[in-house]
Amino acid sequence: QVQLVESGGGLVQAGDSLRLSCAASGRTSTTYAMAWFRQAPGKEREFVAAITYTGFQYYADSVKGRFTISGDNAKNTAYLQMNSLKPEDTAIYYCAARRIAVTRSAGEYDYWGQGTQVTVSS
Repeated sequence: QVQLVESGGGLVQAGDSLRLSCAASGRTSTTYAMAWFRQAPGKEREFVAAITYTGFQYYADSVKGRFTISGDNAKNTAYLQMNSLKPEDTAIYYCAARRIAVTRSAGEYDYWGQGTQVTVSS
């Protein structure tokens, strides 16, 4: 079992930056792919970014060039640096993990955090 805890959300203005963190605990000795998803009110959960254990990164088109995912294997922590935030980025952001391979499908992730709210005002 793996437990994930997100932090770093908040209320910011358009154009500001935030960095989200996802701390993993439990059976972290196994290699995992880590991902960030988000869910806005009335919308389905959508893929934002993912990173493999070896550092390959994947992004949704809507955040490419503005968001950066990274990981610190020694700290069992993944990060999402979000720059040039827009009101449409407002959502609850969730961290997720699965064994080895990255996928953009939320249903294929085994472990989830509780989510952290990001609100971007115009």
